[in-house]
Amino acid sequence: MKKFELGKRHKLCGAVAVDRLFTDRESRSALCYPLRGVWREATVRREGDARFQFVVTVPKKRLRHAVDRVAARRRIREAYRLNHGGIEECRHDDGGAPVDMAFIYVANSVLPSTAIHAAMKRLLGKIHDIDNNSRSDKEA
Repeated sequence: MKKFELGKRHKLCGAVAVDRLFTDRESRSALCYPLRGVWREATVRREGDARFQFVVTVPKKRLRHAVDRVAARRRIREAYRLNHGGIEECRHDDGGAPVDMAFIYVANSVLPSTAIHAAMKRLLGKIHDIDNNSRSDKEA
């Protein structure tokens, strides 16, 4: 059942790491409505940290009520928990570098879980595909 775990080691912590994620030129982004993903290869990881670490952002400008923001955040984390196993297995086989990710909710209302799950699958697929393409370009 390790495939579906989502513990503290998966959380992207620290102001420097989050700031680097949004300001670095190496960062990439993609939009899969209702989620926007931003990711970059991490430089270092502490012992015991997950290969993929993420942070979830639900802007107050989009969802005014705290109850709605918390519901959206929970749905995004659940979608990631259920779908991250496939990309981590592929990445582990490739021997790739660790990745920092941010998921930003861009819808103006709380959408059903099925829409968020579908967007998360598409977004994780894009992260995997674009990352593989950029790595093969560097090697060539």
